[in-house]
Amino acid sequence: MSEKIKVGISIGDVNGIGLEIILKTLADNHIYEYCTPIVYGHTKVASFHRRATHINELNFQVINDPSQAQHKKPNMINCWDEDVKIEPGTVTETGGKYAFKSLERATFDLKEGYIDALVTAPINKDNIQSDQFNFPGHTEYLQERDGAAESLMFLVSDTLRVGVVTGHIPIAKVSESITTEKILAKLKLMNHSLQNDFWIRKPKIAVLGLNPHASDNGLIGNEEKDTIIPAIEEARNNDILAFGPYPADGFFANGTYLQFDAVLAMYHDQGLIPFKQIAFESGVNFTAGLSFVRTSPDHGTAYDIAGKNMASEISFREALFTAIHIVKHRRETLELNENPLVFTKLSRDRD
Repeated sequence: MSEKIKVGISIGDVNGIGLEIILKTLADNHIYEYCTPIVYGHTKVASFHRRATHINELNFQVINDPSQAQHKKPNMINCWDEDVKIEPGTVTETGGKYAFKSLERATFDLKEGYIDALVTAPINKDNIQSDQFNFPGHTEYLQERDGAAESLMFLVSDTLRVGVVTGHIPIAKVSESITTEKILAKLKLMNHSLQNDFWIRKPKIAVLGLNPHASDNGLIGNEEKDTIIPAIEEARNNDILAFGPYPADGFFANGTYLQFDAVLAMYHDQGLIPFKQIAFESGVNFTAGLSFVRTSPDHGTAYDIAGKNMASEISFREALFTAIHIVKHRRETLELNENPLVFTKLSRDRD
């Protein structure tokens, strides 16, 4: 329990704001009291962004693998040897190529247990596509690398936690992709994560409807009656406190979400638009359901402000601390389960 947590950090698109928010986060010396950060990228690329952000006092310790990481200092693993052309704010093939090199090496070390968690800086989901990366985003790639049957895109903050049944798919395919079995699987993942990753003993989960007004008793579609309600009922049979379905608009507008520990939305924008409106700066994207811990800020590459020293590191810093907390919770849960208190039945006879 006393071992310092090693957090790997992938740099994302080199032309986006990834390294800017990483540098701004690691410039705070308090970070090193809680973890040992290891950035997967290259010192030359970091130096370019360091000059742009005027963070001259931050010097990376170059290491070959996580076992060499120095505590209380920022560490860097150089994931390539060649020079990289950096064009802040520009979408290039180079940006995707080196984002993947960083992610690939960091994921390997994560899978092997050399690091305890991974925080991913934003990628461009288009220019990263290749023969090696043919996924809609980080979530799907990491699920495949973990060999997990399911995962949950789980947006979390102090006041709101939102998961989605369907992730990065076209809106035209949402309805056909939602099944009772899929909703139930996501509810089980969410409930387990709330209990084990966030230590909420009996989570209350709200489930949103798919149609406007949650269909108004079937007037505006049948998905609620035929698919969503049966999933909620089955979840409750599995001792999961699921409620709904709730109309999405009023649910967030009148603050009903504050009565629940988490919300399961049916599709990406239904959950992420209100989440980002409510908790944009402090929000964190957590991939629940995997054997390892991965978080990220809840924003993208922000090409429009890349290289201008304008990006806020708040969401990235929250992602880093969320990863640390979840690792600690999982370690402590494992330790408690390995050494449970012996149950002793009290006798009715008392002296």
